[in-house]
Amino acid sequence: MPQIFRIGAYSIYFWANENDPLEPIHVHVAEGRANANTTKIWITSSGHTVLCNNNSQIPQKELRNIMRVVEANSKTIIDKWYQFFGEIRYFC
Repeated sequence: MPQIFRIGAYSIYFWANENDPLEPIHVHVAEGRANANTTKIWITSSGHTVLCNNNSQIPQKELRNIMRVVEANSKTIIDKWYQFFGEIRYFC
């Protein structure tokens, strides 16, 4: 799993196998190491974020902060997604 960056104890990363066809651009968030049951945040074509799920049960205050940081870094995330997967699709 390519890690993009960390926010405190949380790792922000892509899952290496994002299905075929490729899912829309998003990041996974997990406390500590990457795992299969994580929070997923979509990135829209305008660079905003949409919570897909909070499977890792990040407290709301921390989740809001994480989403703000992901949104502020959306351009970098989109560039890294394209470098890793070679294509981009958006949730909306």
